Amino acid sequence: MKILLNNNREEFAGDEMTVTDLLRLKNFTFKMLVIKINGILIKKTGYDIALIKEGDEVHVLHLISGG
Repeated sequence: MKILLNNNREEFAGDEMTVTDLLRLKNFTFKMLVIKINGILIKKTGYDIALIKEGDEVHVLHLISGG
């Protein structure tokens, strides 16, 4: 499956995956993340059920705070 992840083309095995699968595969471990699939915000409680499919545009944003 080919997707656009953070404006970069990526290829993964299979036809679809959940957001949780993507985070695990890409080793995204930050606690404060914002995830969008095709412009739709995905709540953290939905990571296990939100599906990423062929051709989707996914953004994973890391929120960093500081002072």
